[in-house]
Amino acid sequence: MEREYFGTDGIRGTVGQPPITPDFMLRLGHAVGRVLKRSEERPTVLIGKDTRISGYMLEAALESGFNSAGVDVLLLGPVPTPAVGFLTRSMRADLGIMISASHNPAEDNGIKFFGPDGFKLSDEAEAEIEAIVTGQIDPAQPGNIGRAKRIEDGRGRYMEYAKTTFPAGLRLDGLKVVLDCAHGAAYRAAPEVLWELGADVIPLGVKPDGFNINDGVGSTHPQACADAVRAHGAHLGISLDGDADRVVIVDQTGRVADGDQIMALLAGRWADQGRLAGGALVATVMSNLGLEHYLSGRGLRLERTQVGDRYVVERMREGGFNLGGEQSGHIVMTDYATTGDGLVAAMQVLGAMAETGLAASALVSQFDPVPQMLKNVRYAAGADPLAAEPVKRVIADAEARLAGSGRVLIRKSGTEPLIRVMAEAEDEAVLREVVDGIVAAVEHAA
Repeated sequence: MEREYFGTDGIRGTVGQPPITPDFMLRLGHAVGRVLKRSEERPTVLIGKDTRISGYMLEAALESGFNSAGVDVLLLGPVPTPAVGFLTRSMRADLGIMISASHNPAEDNGIKFFGPDGFKLSDEAEAEIEAIVTGQIDPAQPGNIGRAKRIEDGRGRYMEYAKTTFPAGLRLDGLKVVLDCAHGAAYRAAPEVLWELGADVIPLGVKPDGFNINDGVGSTHPQACADAVRAHGAHLGISLDGDADRVVIVDQTGRVADGDQIMALLAGRWADQGRLAGGALVATVMSNLGLEHYLSGRGLRLERTQVGDRYVVERMREGGFNLGGEQSGHIVMTDYATTGDGLVAAMQVLGAMAETGLAASALVSQFDPVPQMLKNVRYAAGADPLAAEPVKRVIADAEARLAGSGRVLIRKSGTEPLIRVMAEAEDEAVLREVVDGIVAAVEHAA
């Protein structure tokens, strides 16, 4: 079903343009609040946010909407997305909301919903929200209006829990770590956690001003972290995104390891320890063929899903798997968290270093990736380039050309008006020709 507001990770867009407006957020809060009131006399909603200046505006609008429906609101302030998932469950809230546009620039914002179990809402639940959000606002009577209060220790609760996921009996003493927080939600929590575990932390991207989130820093700009690792002679670099639910690792040489390499490391270690549930890793169609070959060589399976960490989690829960994620750096470990957690994933890598004594380069280079190329093509609102016959023909020809030696994946972004053109092939010259041909066809149709 085509959804008007929800993409692959909640609602997201440019601030000031529908649906990222105070009016819509007030209506959204009221509508969702009325649904919650059907089953609870006094529901409670937990709201966290990243460091965007627009977060204050959207938070206030959502708060008003929920209160007007008779729902109580607990305000966490700036915390990582995984903290909202964790605290929604641990504080027995009926719903959790994270105000964030993740790795997008500061002019964007959005919201993610978490159910009372700490997991993101299903497609069906989001469809129900879409169906009611444009309805009439019917404010609660004065005696039934909801209350709101700020929770001062939410970040501290999450930090203490995060530390429990680090291997017992180990410390990070002697390890110099560059930590890039993207001027985002983890700018206080992540450096404090690693410092308390003994690391010598070199902070980067920890001075948010409301406008600089993800600006030249963070997991989508890992070069900043790589440069700092080399400049400081650090043992490791950790680069989070704006809401800290994804991570990329930089080894001591400055080489960047994406989510596929992190998942390969964890899958191999967990399999050796007898704790990889189902003998499989769950990842999306974007993960490199090299990861699939690596797992197969270890007698393990790769279960693929459509793009979006929510779909990874759904498959993990269906199949009873405990490790999954995305190439972009969402690492989901359901033994520890209900969603991707960049800090906790990084701590698993640090734990491997502390336990084995091996350098980061030896741990986060588990396989040789099959050459992969990804290009994005922006298209106009209302256009559908993938429906054009010339584009279909070019894609079909590319698939035939790579049959048996590679693959082609073409999809629309769930968060931006982009066509993502990805291909993998052993022959890099052929790879470039295939991708450039499809991109040219899409651009012509866009």
